[in-house]
Amino acid sequence: MSLVQVNFVSKKLTRAVTFNAIIPMKSDQPLKTLYLLHGAVGDHNDYLNETRIKRWALEKNLAVIMPAGENNFYIDQAFKNEYYGEFIAEELVAFTRKMFPLSNRREDTFIAGLSMGGYGALVNGLKYHETFSRIGAFSPGTFLTQLWDNPQSLADRRMFSLAFFDAIFNDVSTIKDSDRDYYYLIDQLIAKKVEMPSIYLPIGKQDFLLENVRDFYHEIKNKPIDIDYIEDEGGHDWEFWDRHLKKFIDWLPLESSQEELHSGNVSM
Repeated sequence: MSLVQVNFVSKKLTRAVTFNAIIPMKSDQPLKTLYLLHGAVGDHNDYLNETRIKRWALEKNLAVIMPAGENNFYIDQAFKNEYYGEFIAEELVAFTRKMFPLSNRREDTFIAGLSMGGYGALVNGLKYHETFSRIGAFSPGTFLTQLWDNPQSLADRRMFSLAFFDAIFNDVSTIKDSDRDYYYLIDQLIAKKVEMPSIYLPIGKQDFLLENVRDFYHEIKNKPIDIDYIEDEGGHDWEFWDRHLKKFIDWLPLESSQEELHSGNVSM
């Protein structure tokens, strides 16, 4: 297995960006790939520091690409000339497929994230449904309905305030019925009768986002969507995300690989 940190100049963001890549070496076939998005105030090192993602990638022969998304919710921001959605789903996918032996097939390409990254995985997985076949949205930020229905409810927050979201979305009232609106994207795909990505949607019973995620699930559960919704013990924390990242990887169409030589499997 190789663990690589890459810096390159992104045309979509007009600056240098960083991502980490886990690349299993025991394969003579193009690798199935997971694009894994961190949450707010995190970075490209989060999953390496807080989860056992290296072990699981090795066990399943899965390439994992972990980009830095800053606090920008992985959306296109034309007003800032920064296109995070296009960066993740177009530029990063194309760049990594040229750099590493990754499969270019939809059925081998997945996207997932937690909290802010869960929102980013949802909207980009749906918007770029021809690229991604499966979505993992762990404790996703599906509270955006609150932003356009009752934006003043966030006005007094010191962190993640209305001003914070206006700086990202320019004007929160413009989210609804746009490509940043997960309900709109789902309805558009249903209307077009195209194949929609399958969704793995876990939320902790002690998570402050429980009601938001539950409302999201109840809104879409009767639509023609392949969705695994799970309410489990846990909060908005790494103990929960580590557990469900493993369950998500087990849920993906992967096979166990021959174990590579490393310090944990040396024998005499």
